Amino acid sequence: MTDVADGVLHTLFGSGQHPDQGGHEQVVLCQDRASGLKAVIAIHSTALGPALGGTRFHPYGSEEDAVRDALNLSRGMSYKNAMAGLDHGGGKAVIMGDPERIKTEELLLAYGRALATLGGRYVTACDVGTYVADMDVVARECQWTTGRSPERGGAGDSSVLTAFGVYQGMRASAAHLWGDPGLGGRTVGVAGVGKVGRHLVGHLREEGARVVITDVRDESVRRVLDEHPEVVVAADTDELIRTPNLDVYAPCALGGALDDAAVSALTATVVCGAANNQLAHPGVEKDLADRGVLYAPDYVVNAGGVIQVADELHGFDFERCRAKAAGIFDTTLSIFARAKEDGIPPAAAADRIAEQRMAEGRGTVRAAAG
Repeated sequence: MTDVADGVLHTLFGSGQHPDQGGHEQVVLCQDRASGLKAVIAIHSTALGPALGGTRFHPYGSEEDAVRDALNLSRGMSYKNAMAGLDHGGGKAVIMGDPERIKTEELLLAYGRALATLGGRYVTACDVGTYVADMDVVARECQWTTGRSPERGGAGDSSVLTAFGVYQGMRASAAHLWGDPGLGGRTVGVAGVGKVGRHLVGHLREEGARVVITDVRDESVRRVLDEHPEVVVAADTDELIRTPNLDVYAPCALGGALDDAAVSALTATVVCGAANNQLAHPGVEKDLADRGVLYAPDYVVNAGGVIQVADELHGFDFERCRAKAAGIFDTTLSIFARAKEDGIPPAAAADRIAEQRMAEGRGTVRAAAG
């Protein structure tokens, strides 16, 4: 890694297609020794416009783990933004370290300087471990920062619309599988009740769903119970997914929640949650389908937040964003219809639709350049 105090970044992969980077256009490693910043910025695609994605702050086990996560997450953002109908490609940044221990104003300002050197090819926002107040600091050094507070010209917390979009995807799943979008009386398990999961529980309880929750943070569980004391708490995710008569499982924490063990133990017939990269490895989507479990692709249903932060670049209007996020209901239904028509799992159907839009975007860019 190279210091970025003077704006110098180390480019791991440059522009174009590198065989070891899964088609990413650019992957940058950066470090500022004075503040303790170590970060990875991954730009998967700018075919549809500047890459857009959040900044994750997490204590990775190694630099290789951080790069791997940035690559996976940024690729997912390309698909998410394409399916959301946004004129943005996909990118993601990860800051290495425990945010509760090392996050400082100096570190965030150094990160902002690193982002600014990319000249707008990547637009960032909040993600796991980062918050609106953090984006306000980053924005002092980088104009291509969204997820800022309303006082600083931003849209505020994007988890509100992320949860709303997941709720719409869940309603679409219910309509497809049971013929009625209503979730009243259904039992829904929510794994992870932090920023997004907490709001999702609110939507579900408002409709009359029975809710079971779990979270590794006791304070997150306590906050939900303060608001909804009737919610049931499972000891851990393994206990939650084995809950008898569970209708819907909503993974809302970190990725990889749907591995072989989870799929085999799952009692729910619908999976629809906010976590990114829920499928632990290729083939899990087929295993779910073979078990009769309807999977709502994560990057489709959790796009409410990115819809919000993208709107911030053009003058934020909450009701306009909420109306666009409500469209996740119809988008999810269209993916289920495409999956049935093509005889493939919904995840594969969503990928096909997103890849088609990205390919069309590349053609438009080439035509404009010509």
